[in-house]
Amino acid sequence: MTTTNLTRYALAAAARGWHVFPLAPNGKTPPRGFTAWQDRTTTDSATIRRIWQHPYNLGIATGLSRLVVIDLDRPKPGEQPPPEWNRPGIRDGADVLAALCEQAGQPLPLETFQVRTRRGGLHLYFTAPEGATLTNTRGSLGWLIDTRAHGGYVVGPGSRVTDEHGSGTYEVLHPITPAPLPAWLAGRLRPAPLPPQKPVTVPLASDRRGSYIRAAVLGELNRVASSPPHGHNNALYLAAVALGQLVAGGELNAAAVTSWLTEAATQIGQPNGEAQRTIASGLRAGARRPRTVAA
Repeated sequence: MTTTNLTRYALAAAARGWHVFPLAPNGKTPPRGFTAWQDRTTTDSATIRRIWQHPYNLGIATGLSRLVVIDLDRPKPGEQPPPEWNRPGIRDGADVLAALCEQAGQPLPLETFQVRTRRGGLHLYFTAPEGATLTNTRGSLGWLIDTRAHGGYVVGPGSRVTDEHGSGTYEVLHPITPAPLPAWLAGRLRPAPLPPQKPVTVPLASDRRGSYIRAAVLGELNRVASSPPHGHNNALYLAAVALGQLVAGGELNAAAVTSWLTEAATQIGQPNGEAQRTIASGLRAGARRPRTVAA
């Protein structure tokens, strides 16, 4: 795909009011200098023409664009469906969505903006429902179905991706105005209510040194609790790095830190699996710079 064509796709997306930003050439992640992509999106045509003088792929920020994109994927070589979806006629995410529609007595929501993904999957673009903040999901609707909404992005049409799973271009199949997200799907994607907020108990010594450490821990837990919706994971990582330094210095116990951070992440609605991976990664990073507290 030439830079001219990618510029055209980016301008077309912006003309729809969609916020765009660059992805690495032949990749699905932002290039160096655009890692904080939430703050670098644009709908400005002059900015778009300047950015896409380079052979960047196209990212579309779903939340900022008031979009919900349903990603119907295809299995990777050798991938088998989980037991609940291991039945005749289920071969990919599109089949799973068809089965969900049949179970719900609803039509297949295909009359909307559609993009064929590089491995033959499908992106269905919908306008986000008013009065509800939907976030990203992975498999919550069913096997090989992900969604991108508030805090997420999709690889836009015109982009070409090359990696270990193959090469291909994202192509527009149905260039109509996105339909509203069907209410029954919005209901299934609406986040569960957060548990009641309560302070995380941090039982540490009350002497001067213990008080310093306790303040440091509470400060990091507050960093997580007060983070904006699109910044939850980043705040959790930074908190884990900071406390991981104290763990490496022998000031804190890794299991206790993991427990405190997990509880804080749960209270802001972070999925447990994602939170555990983020915490473990932050602790590993913090371990490279041990920190101790003077007595």
